[in-house]
Amino acid sequence: MAEQNSTLSADIRATLDWWQAAGVDHDFTDDATAWIGRAQDATQDHADTKPGSAGQSQAGTQSDRENATSKKAPQIADLLGDSPPTDLTQFREFWLNTPGLDAIGPRGRVPPRGVAKPKLMVLVVDPEDGDRETLLSGAQGRLLANMLNAMSIAEDEIYLASALPRHTPMADTDALVASGIGAVLAHHINLVEPERLIAFGTNIPSLLQHGVTKDETSLREINQNHATQFALVSEGLDSMLTMPRLKARFWRRWIECSA
Repeated sequence: MAEQNSTLSADIRATLDWWQAAGVDHDFTDDATAWIGRAQDATQDHADTKPGSAGQSQAGTQSDRENATSKKAPQIADLLGDSPPTDLTQFREFWLNTPGLDAIGPRGRVPPRGVAKPKLMVLVVDPEDGDRETLLSGAQGRLLANMLNAMSIAEDEIYLASALPRHTPMADTDALVASGIGAVLAHHINLVEPERLIAFGTNIPSLLQHGVTKDETSLREINQNHATQFALVSEGLDSMLTMPRLKARFWRRWIECSA
């Protein structure tokens, strides 16, 4: 038994050494968390956070909880107002002309295209760099056209839309949620009423915080007009262009969902 424990300890040390040599010693989520740290540091941190300890008073604990709660519930702007669009024609006008949808203003926005109740709704994060009047007019659009052809879906059977009205590289998801764009996106999907939905962009579900299940799979549920709509969430088309292996991953997911 002692020999087995020694071997296990050696394996664990070797694994940690490998990650450290590779330069991966933190778990990067919203806040970096040390993977490899000294045990006494964790013990000290635990002691400092005990109620009534020297490191933290009861009043401080309550204050920290209140601050954490306020951070988790930011004020979200109401972009739809009292009279939201009631059909896709009205939504197009709203999308192109409402000032508060982005920081720049109406000029240069790219509209969605398609008809209501399509066989498939395709959703991307933002237009391509270079799009003017037509959404996905460049390399991403050509890739999508090839994919639709392989799916045996005609382009006039889809509704193509973006979550953001203009090309927005390195978009801040938290800021976008606070801006209220998520409610606009959810309303847009409700107006389209697609049979199926593909979201090309892994951060799109984060914009739909209140309407998407919080699982780790590629198939999500979206609340649509009091019904459940299944959406396939995939990496963005821009990522697929630079990393071909993502195309194979998408096809596996599509086949599973279609089955």
